[in-house]
Amino acid sequence: MQRLIPTLRNDQVDEALISVINTLQICAKEISFRCGQGKLAGVLGSTLDENIQGETQKKLDVLANQLLKDILLECKHVRAVASEEEEGIVGGTLDGRYLVAFDPLDGSSNIDINSMVGTIFSVLPAPAEPGAEVDMFLQPGSNQVAAGYILYGPRTMLVFTTGKGVKMFTLDQTVGEFLLTEADVTIAETTTEFAINMSNHRHWQPGMRRYIDDLLLGKAGPRNKDFNMRWVAAMVADVHRVLTRGGLFTYPWDSRKANKPFKLRLMYEGNPMAWLVEQAGGLADTGEGRILDIQPTDIHQRCGVILGSRDEVTTCLQYLKGSQ
Repeated sequence: MQRLIPTLRNDQVDEALISVINTLQICAKEISFRCGQGKLAGVLGSTLDENIQGETQKKLDVLANQLLKDILLECKHVRAVASEEEEGIVGGTLDGRYLVAFDPLDGSSNIDINSMVGTIFSVLPAPAEPGAEVDMFLQPGSNQVAAGYILYGPRTMLVFTTGKGVKMFTLDQTVGEFLLTEADVTIAETTTEFAINMSNHRHWQPGMRRYIDDLLLGKAGPRNKDFNMRWVAAMVADVHRVLTRGGLFTYPWDSRKANKPFKLRLMYEGNPMAWLVEQAGGLADTGEGRILDIQPTDIHQRCGVILGSRDEVTTCLQYLKGSQ
């Protein structure tokens, strides 16, 4: 099986970008080890602090965030990093060619129950001018040059795209290397699976409620087929399932907070996952337009997310537009 760097070179990926991705795999191995140690390493449980999102931080959140910052900023090709856990950006090498945005540990609620969590990352080109201003990161997702995630589960997996399809690597613990296990990931166009947090049903738009209600009716309803619901409560795990066997994942508009009607962050979750899904032949939309077309106005901006199998995403959008 092919190793990471030779695979990237075969795809004619720029050497500076290879260096950044290689740095991310170094971070992945360290975080994977800490996740595997759990209580043995004293990394379970919550801290007394909140992150910039107003969420209580898990100890492993803080550790993963610090590891990613420290290791990425040692890479001479990284101009600056932005984290979901931090208010602003952190500058690296002034002439670095790339910016890295990341969610250090997606699915924090799963940490203490030994369920799947992951790191999501997005790599953007740095502007020609030196500096470490927040505005550098305010680029649409279509500008990404690499994006993906590391899944920490029964196997540690690195899944990413550089714009030439989606590849999956699995960490071989015997040699300590990520080896290529899926060279060209493709999402099935049709599906009978969906992932959504059903506890929020009463807070969704009428169109989304109708869509989910019709899925639940199965063969007895207008969709005329039975659907299964799956929900891991970690976007990284739910999207991995979509990439592996098809499906639809959505975290839609929510009426409870007028100023924050969306849960997921555009730059740390929406954009990287949207590009992965599109590269695998699926669709990724906010409910009002393509995720990758959004021009960000804030590094912590949120957005609606509907992504997965092409036919099912299209059907969901028809319900939201009232044409179904």
